[in-house]
Amino acid sequence: MTAAAAEIFAVLNCAERVWGVAAVHGEAERLRALHTALLPRFRPGDRLVYLGNYLGRGAAIRATLDELLAFRREFLCRPGVEPEDIVYLRGTQEEMWRKLLQLQFAPAPGEVFEWMMRQGVGATLEAYGEPAERARTRLREGALALSRWTSALRETVRGNPGHEELLTSLRRAAYTRGGELLFVHAGIDPERPLTEQIDTFWWGSGNFAALAEPYAGFALVVSGFDRTRAGPRFGPVTATLDGGCGFGGSLNAACFDLAGRKVDWIEA
Repeated sequence: MTAAAAEIFAVLNCAERVWGVAAVHGEAERLRALHTALLPRFRPGDRLVYLGNYLGRGAAIRATLDELLAFRREFLCRPGVEPEDIVYLRGTQEEMWRKLLQLQFAPAPGEVFEWMMRQGVGATLEAYGEPAERARTRLREGALALSRWTSALRETVRGNPGHEELLTSLRRAAYTRGGELLFVHAGIDPERPLTEQIDTFWWGSGNFAALAEPYAGFALVVSGFDRTRAGPRFGPVTATLDGGCGFGGSLNAACFDLAGRKVDWIEA
């Protein structure tokens, strides 16, 4: 894999089983409960992939990132665990947040901002103490004021240890070295190769749940977010773990072996 590809995709080396954690949406207490249940069930050879949407919707977004960082430290203290054994994918909310921090470059920043607000980014702004109305004021004042606002917002995030580093280290997808399992945020377009999925990773595809044949040789493709909130689903070659966390539902995690079989399940 090239250096550029390594920044986009994570490769899970020497994995025997892989845990996937569904969209969290700022539900720190559920995440903490899931971590408590997960730690004693983790085996040597297990790998861990968080499937995105740590931000947005919920009321404890900063605490959610703090919990992710705290669990990472505890996880890495286990014998034989390497930093690359734990992976964080970029979800819809993190992709919007990345674009929000570059809002001054958008062709119609006001329209883009209001669309993001309808998609839940306002909860993340509020979590970092930034009222949406201030952003609207800066939008009316023009590009220079908006650029200063996004710069100040970056500084606010930097004031929370580890948050910026986590949010800038996110990958688009993760897969096992032998090509058995693929982990994505919302889905894939089965008609496109992995390197050409573009926004499908974050917004999904209507064809994903109906996929009946293996995609690109993977025994199973696992997603962590479903915009339709239809609940967890396990098909012959796909799995969707989203239990509606952030919308009144549960936070789920599943463990899969390299044959694509679900071998463990946690619901918090």
